[in-house]
Amino acid sequence: MPNFELEEEYQDLVDTVRDFADEVIAPVSAKHDEEHSFPYEIVAQMGQMGLFGLPFPEEHGGMGGDYFALSLALEEIARVDQSCAITLEAGVSLGAMPVYRFGTDEQKAKWLPKLASGEALAGFGLTESEAGSDASGTRTTAKLENGEWVINGTKEFITNSGTDITQHVTVTAVTGTSEREDGSVKKEISTIIVPTDTEGFTAEPAYNKVGWNASDTHPLTLKNVRVPEENLLGVRGRGYANFLSILDEGRIAIAALATGAAQGCVDESVRYAKEREQFGRNIGSNQAIQFKIARMQTRAHTARLAYYKAASNMLAGKPFKTEAAIAKLVAGEAAMDNARDATQVFGGYGFMNEFLVSRHYRDSKILEVGEGTTEVQLMLIARELGL
Repeated sequence: MPNFELEEEYQDLVDTVRDFADEVIAPVSAKHDEEHSFPYEIVAQMGQMGLFGLPFPEEHGGMGGDYFALSLALEEIARVDQSCAITLEAGVSLGAMPVYRFGTDEQKAKWLPKLASGEALAGFGLTESEAGSDASGTRTTAKLENGEWVINGTKEFITNSGTDITQHVTVTAVTGTSEREDGSVKKEISTIIVPTDTEGFTAEPAYNKVGWNASDTHPLTLKNVRVPEENLLGVRGRGYANFLSILDEGRIAIAALATGAAQGCVDESVRYAKEREQFGRNIGSNQAIQFKIARMQTRAHTARLAYYKAASNMLAGKPFKTEAAIAKLVAGEAAMDNARDATQVFGGYGFMNEFLVSRHYRDSKILEVGEGTTEVQLMLIARELGL
């Protein structure tokens, strides 16, 4: 029979991160959300705890852990603050992981140590106005001239791309074309590391978002940006394919984050239902409230099992693409559904931004969109079924 109990080292990590989330992050969460301010002090402390280095070997400045450890940490942080959680998730999965997976020894030595320590952040520039799920829409170009890539284009919705500690953004760009048998043009898409202090690289003004207000998200402009030829990350022409594999891993992490959000809504609803009195008794004594919260707990529990399974397959070296898609789908919907129900439990107070459930309500919608929409997950699952 499978054992779903966490091993001691994992449980110790959960306990440590939970205490940190409750005692350090939660008290300042509403302030950063209201001010749309990036939580530099929280990021620094997460770095000191080794959270940004959890899945990386010690030789690269990491903690020698694994992706499941990162996922457990993300779940605990997302219970109280999704902005902090996505900053960690994107910093590791989208910023550092591509360098670790596909970088040369020289690139790893140059870029990974600061990313693994949390001293620096990185982003991944994939999405454009006509390209995201559809790579064929990529318009950013990179041409080799005298040993340098000359990059021109724009990117949208890039997390961790404009902070004071962002060291680079890895961008996808068309580096060539070829003709298919039917006469259509196939784009060769590669990934290139662009330091943020490169002339011509501009992080445009931050977005005014519905949620995740304390995370850093910008559109980017690259105008005649020149970087050394050796900044090519991975094999030329394999950039998009490599990023798809990064997304598969990232969906497990996003599922863990979404599970944390779903559980946070449960925890807040239970607390409030025991405290809030109407008609001479607490509202938690009403069966309608009990059943609503019971369904919320069921969603969170199911989401947790789904991402545990996907992570288990990944660590065992088994296929996990479909399991990751299922986990991301189930957890994202659980977070959104639980946020809606938690807001209902809180009534008018649930509509006030200072309450955590209102922030979860605004934050959770993106979990059905970012790093692969719900529809993309359904497409992947259906494809695995042979449809």
